[in-house]
Parts: sequence; structure tokens; C-alpha cells
Amino acid sequence: MATFALEHLYRPAADTSKKAPLIIMLHGYGSDMNDLFSFASELPEEYAILSVQAPHAMQPYGNAWYAIHWDQVGGGKFNDIEQAVASRELLGTFIEQALEEYPVDRERVALIGFSQGTILSFAYALSHPQQIKCVVGLSGYIVPEMYAENYRENDFSGLKVYSSHGSVDAVIPVDWARKTPGFLDELGISNVFSEFPVGHRVAPQNFYEFKAWLEENL
Repeated sequence: MATFALEHLYRPAADTSKKAPLIIMLHGYGSDMNDLFSFASELPEEYAILSVQAPHAMQPYGNAWYAIHWDQVGGGKFNDIEQAVASRELLGTFIEQALEEYPVDRERVALIGFSQGTILSFAYALSHPQQIKCVVGLSGYIVPEMYAENYRENDFSGLKVYSSHGSVDAVIPVDWARKTPGFLDELGISNVFSEFPVGHRVAPQNFYEFKAWLEENL
């Protein structure tokens, strides 16, 4: 059995005799690999699905891709960029291991992230667009400080992004997410953006929309 850089759950495609499109799921802050894996049974059987667990264990439970620090003076919070970059590259190691170990198509890889998992999905895809065909970013936003130094020089012609947000999200303000389409447009990345009248979660209609988008683009 191969040793992987990150713990994960795997649902093989129905037909393992050929290389399947691969979906890699990245959960949010304080959650674990079981969270988004609940979507797996609702996604087409033609996809292989990996739900990955973030490397930093939290107390009393859950995991994080990077720490969120609280500013004792200003009362705000900020991301641990160094940890995020390390997780971004650890994810790259894991993806390469998965492509070697499982019967999947390296030309058809999608990332589905929620919240902090979305932030990291954007960071990885924009740093390494040649490895990712699609990103589904749910309830997250763009943090360019987490991207590879020369990311603007990358070829994004093969990358497509679906992003969505709850219009009454009290965890990550929708205003932050509304900046995503313009940022991606500037880089020439094909993208769509949707809002739903919910908080920090995925509404059923949101799920069906991104599922249809994946079926069309992956």
C-alpha cells in the first residue's frame, strides 16, 4: 500500500478498467475528510473521488490547512500564510502520489473546496494551473499572498472556475467573494460566480448547479 502525504477517503469510479476523471475535495477549517465526502454518493459514478484531510489537527477535534491568528490589539484575524504555502505544496505532493496510485486521468483533475479548502484550492490551481482542469470554490475567496511568486506568468488557458457564496454568510463576507470573478477575469481564467440566499453552507440548488457545471467542464 502506498504511503500518502495526506490522509484521505477514496471512492473509485464505477469503471476502474480505464482512467477516470478525478475530483479532489478539500474541507473547511475545523472539519475533516468526512465532511465533503458526503457529496460523493450524489456525484456521477464516472468520477473517482478523493476527500483529503488537512494536515494540522485542532483541539478538541477537526483539522485546518493553516492557522487563523487573532489580533489581540485590533480584534481582527489573519491567515498564517507560511502554513498555507506549506499546505499548498503538500497538496501538490499528494496529488502526484494519487495520480500514480489510482486509475485516474491526470488531464482531468478537479478541486472542490469549501471555505478554507476553497482558499487553498485557488492557491494551488493558480500556482500550478497545468495540473488542474477545474476548480469548484464554495464559500471562499482569493488570497494572492498564498500563490506562487510568479503565478501571474502562468498559462491559465486550460483552467476553469466555478465559485459561489451565501449572500448572508456571517463567517466569510460575501463582499470578499464578489471580488473573485474580476480577479479571475484579469488573469483570463474562464469562470462563473453564483450567490445563494444562505449563510456559510452549500444550499441544495448550489450543489445541483456546480454538479451540472462539473459534468459540462470536467
